[in-house]
Amino acid sequence: MEHPRGGDIYRRHADFVFRRIVDECILVPVRQSVARLETIYTLNEVGAHVWERLDGQTTVDHVLAGVVAAFEVQPAQARKDLLRFLRAL
Repeated sequence: MEHPRGGDIYRRHADFVFRRIVDECILVPVRQSVARLETIYTLNEVGAHVWERLDGQTTVDHVLAGVVAAFEVQPAQARKDLLRFLRAL
């Protein structure tokens, strides 16, 4: 897979719903058997922050800027982690 670029735009996949339950952020498949627990993904706060911004309009660079501002992380580390997260999607 090609590396995501700063101007790329991502959209949340319609086959998943995002839920905050107490202190957990999870992605639950809506078109697969929920009995398969390996298809439910738990996100940390940064992952949840990113997922909520994958709106089909916001560029990778803007998502990155939001992560850097919200979590006080170095831009180089944030970019590395964000790109890995996007590739995993």
